[in-house]
Amino acid sequence: QVQLVESGGGLVQAGGSLRLSCVASGGTFSNYAMGWFRQAPGKEREIVAAISRSGGGTYYADSVEGRFTISRDNAKNTAYLQMNSLKPEDTAVYYCASHLSRLRLGVIKEDYDYWGQGTQVTVSS
Repeated sequence: QVQLVESGGGLVQAGGSLRLSCVASGGTFSNYAMGWFRQAPGKEREIVAAISRSGGGTYYADSVEGRFTISRDNAKNTAYLQMNSLKPEDTAVYYCASHLSRLRLGVIKEDYDYWGQGTQVTVSS
């Protein structure tokens, strides 16, 4: 059973930066694609970014393209989300998720099998 634990959330002013980390255990990390999702109060959970098992393929939501960077370190069983130029509308609970690697990188929540507990990101104006 894969377990995912996020960290790195917090309160930051608009224009600031945060780096989220997601540590995986219970599986062979390099066999899994990883994704970051977020959910704001009253809204659906939406994808932020995803990365293939090797790190060679990535996907970004339009709303974060150019500001956020997803990466992974397979030697450390860890995925990262570097968030720069944060905006108040980025405020949400951020979740990491994983799915076994397949031809298509998952970009919707239904593609993912394992989820972390979430970490709160709050951006003040």
